[in-house]
Amino acid sequence: RKGHLKIFFGASPGVGKTYAMLEAAQRKRAEGEDVVIGWVETHGRPETAALTEGLERLLPRNLDYRGTSLREFDLAAALARRPALLLLDELAHTNAPGSTHAKRWQDAQELLEAGVHVWSTLNVQHLESLNDLVAQVTDVRVRETVPDAVLDGADEIEFVDLPAEELLKRLAEGKVYVAEQAARAVEHFFRKGNLYALRELALRRTAERVDADVQEYRRDHEIETTWPVA
Repeated sequence: RKGHLKIFFGASPGVGKTYAMLEAAQRKRAEGEDVVIGWVETHGRPETAALTEGLERLLPRNLDYRGTSLREFDLAAALARRPALLLLDELAHTNAPGSTHAKRWQDAQELLEAGVHVWSTLNVQHLESLNDLVAQVTDVRVRETVPDAVLDGADEIEFVDLPAEELLKRLAEGKVYVAEQAARAVEHFFRKGNLYALRELALRRTAERVDADVQEYRRDHEIETTWPVA
């Protein structure tokens, strides 16, 4: 039986997607579910790192590329372990040369076909159809993208939201990036106008998914009366 995909979806880095995913995973573990970390990026955030405690974690795979050792998610180990639920952070990540698949979302697809439930994270700027629009708004070209069909095909989407002002405050407090990275981020991608626009895009994209769920429910239950919720 095919596994279920849940995506923790947000407007930008730092809104708390990985934190929310780990919190939910700890609840699943407390309920007795077999939860394993395949890959999680804490970005040095102690609060996020603390939520990985007690969860089984797969060792990364080391790949040699041009004399450099690169650490990547070990798909073969995950398939061999076959947990009930695997956490696979940063769905848009590009894998190192020599990996089984070019993209992490492709790793997720193989795990789902093998019957493993997968939870992952994704920012709106990584959606393929929005790539040109995001570049136009932010003046930043996002190189790593995920086909929209991956998000549309997810069994569940959890929108993780944070107002722009709160995100900028977290950035200034060093809770998103280290000081030097944070300063550069505010000057470029994390300008307040960009964050407003990305948040609106993410909200609209989430609303489209909710609308699709509503229409499917209405069809399944043969509801013909109008629901003026749009």
